[in-house]
Amino acid sequence: MTPRLSVVVPFYNVGEYIGDCLDSIARQTWTDFEAILVDDGSPDDSAAVAKDFCGRDPRFRIVSQHNQGLGPARNTGVRQAEGEYVTFVDSDDLVTRHGFEKLIRTLDETGSSFAAGNARRFNNSAGVRPSWIHRLPFARDRLATHVIETPDLILDRMVWNKVYRRSFWDEHGYEFPAIRYEDYPVTLQAHLDAATVDALAVPVYYWRERESGESITQQKFQFGNLADRVHSAELVMDLIDNGGPGLGEVRRRVHSHLTQIDMLTLLMAFGAVPPEEEQNLVELASRLLTRLDRSVRARAHGYDRLQHSALLAGDIDLLRRLAVFRNDGGLRGGARALLRPGRRRQYEHNYPGVDERNSAVPRSLYQLPASQLTLATTVQEVAWRDGGLSIKGTAEIRHLETNAASTLRIGLVIDGAETPLAIRRYDAVDSHGDSAPVGFEVHLDKRLLARLADSGAPAHFAVRMKSGRLRREGKLRGQRAGSPGWPPGNWINPAGWIQPGPGADGAFVLRKMVDPCRLASVEEFEDAFVLRGRLPADLENPHLRLTRPVSGQDQVMPVELSGRDFSVRIPFAPILAETNPDDPFSRRTTWAFRLVGADGVEKLLLWTAEEQAANHLEQGRLVSLTRSTGGYVNLHEGPARLVAERALVVADGNELRVSGPLTEVTHSFSWRRYLEDSDDHLDVACRSTLSDGLWTATVKVSSLIPADAVAHSVDPLASLADWILFAVAADGSAQAVQCEPFLASRLPLVVEQGGHTLGVRPHAGTLHVEVR
Repeated sequence: MTPRLSVVVPFYNVGEYIGDCLDSIARQTWTDFEAILVDDGSPDDSAAVAKDFCGRDPRFRIVSQHNQGLGPARNTGVRQAEGEYVTFVDSDDLVTRHGFEKLIRTLDETGSSFAAGNARRFNNSAGVRPSWIHRLPFARDRLATHVIETPDLILDRMVWNKVYRRSFWDEHGYEFPAIRYEDYPVTLQAHLDAATVDALAVPVYYWRERESGESITQQKFQFGNLADRVHSAELVMDLIDNGGPGLGEVRRRVHSHLTQIDMLTLLMAFGAVPPEEEQNLVELASRLLTRLDRSVRARAHGYDRLQHSALLAGDIDLLRRLAVFRNDGGLRGGARALLRPGRRRQYEHNYPGVDERNSAVPRSLYQLPASQLTLATTVQEVAWRDGGLSIKGTAEIRHLETNAASTLRIGLVIDGAETPLAIRRYDAVDSHGDSAPVGFEVHLDKRLLARLADSGAPAHFAVRMKSGRLRREGKLRGQRAGSPGWPPGNWINPAGWIQPGPGADGAFVLRKMVDPCRLASVEEFEDAFVLRGRLPADLENPHLRLTRPVSGQDQVMPVELSGRDFSVRIPFAPILAETNPDDPFSRRTTWAFRLVGADGVEKLLLWTAEEQAANHLEQGRLVSLTRSTGGYVNLHEGPARLVAERALVVADGNELRVSGPLTEVTHSFSWRRYLEDSDDHLDVACRSTLSDGLWTATVKVSSLIPADAVAHSVDPLASLADWILFAVAADGSAQAVQCEPFLASRLPLVVEQGGHTLGVRPHAGTLHVEVR
């Protein structure tokens, strides 16, 4: 029978990745598919891996051709495809287990021309995180929409997170051009041609970000690559410029996107272009710039407009200096403001070229409007100590130096009423890398916390700062990695729980939970976890619902009651029997807990038990019961990857010791850092011990400080080194050690040695040491 879905997978030189890619396709919950693997003349062992896979799964077949590039290889795959629907997968990426099914079921219901879904970025050192470019178009489900109705869809420029009706594809005769960045012209044309489109918020695709920067989208400084990028952008602009009426907003959004992404990439390339290519790059970049709408360019970021002006003037020297400044992180904190000569209380950006009298760039482009001198805050550490809640952070006015004469006021706002807080100020590193009195600590006692609204309405922090004659105010925000991202909650009285965390607008808030549905203890038996806790008074005769948030599958467990106290048994067998994980990279599935009352009311289960995960190891799989970012109970099941549960500094601050539960495989440990723009890395081996069911990895703090460390002249906040803890098996395979959520809630751990600061922090689920 003809399969309903055809999956086209071109490959070239991806022997290290293609096996995992094909495995993620084979694991799909949608099983009625064919996979056409197009060997585009690959010189490595990719074809051998693909042929082996085809021999084991008859749904996969291979087609070979001489190397022609990704676009022509995709065209070859489509010509071979027989399905009612067609989709594309890049051979170094992964597909979520439910991805094809979600998209096809939606198309069957709506009749749309194609369906698209959200995406995630991933690699071994940084873990999994949202894809920035897909954030807006897939913020929520939008069924039977269109790019004219939903202009955010112009950001949906990749071909691989979609399932197309084959009849729609053939009707319009889509062909990928033989260039890099071949996706956008085809994808945007399809958006314009579609009757309707379905956009799903659920992630369906995992987009690999290689440590080396070898993938097409990371090769920013090769001229041929840049020329293809401009050609692709021109094809896109031709589509909307010749697309007829009704495309005004789409055209504006496309030009804005090309300005922010593609034009910016060309401008950054001046930081690395060799002298013999300089004029070619000027002509190429000017070609794109002059096509971009003038009104869009006028609304671009001020630094972009400065670079645009230097390009139009043909000032290659200034273009290079501006690019180097930007590439090296000069805009990270915003360059320190300069007082404008002869003008009181007027400022200029301290950007390259600001003092050059004969520059072809107008001096007005360096002006720093007062509106950009805004309040900047961070939350650095959240901890319960001395009978209350301690919050440490920083506050400053962007671009200005903070001195001892500045003033800072912070108040806790509860139901519109503000209570001033006592503040301890101290010197900390500001956004320009200087030590200044920007640090603060506030301490909230339980009496004040008890005044939070019983309704759970969040309380926020109002921050007011005066520096010189400038006054700025705003909410406390800017949570950093560690305890601000995984803030611990605590009881303030027998019925009231305070949970810090992010509010709906991203500000740092406090919520009071009265009589929450809570977990009091966990006990591990041979075949199950037994959870015990207490129900809120308004939840009657509940059952426990275990939900996989990503795929939406549920399991229902009976609950035993004794008054308001409950117990529930979570057997391991059904969890372990599910061998198809929701996360195709970590091979892990997450389950959320909800207690559902007889009236249908649902309550999340709050973790108020001991701050220690419960783990069960069986046949190489790990079932772990722990907390979520917001403090609720989660269950994870996946491969027995090593997890760090403790980190501390020992030996008078000279050694860093990390430990966690043992698995069935013996590992050694190293702190690893990747070299810039390379898969090559440096390792610092740890002293490893295995005892009492724990592994311990100990390293000298001094060994993590690079001997040739040189601070960035442009970006003083750039780390001198970023180390990731790796576990290395006997066969040489290595995986980044995971950071347990309870450890994340106790971080950062900061060590001072030899004039350097080392910060132990979580990042996308892995454990890092940043050296400054």
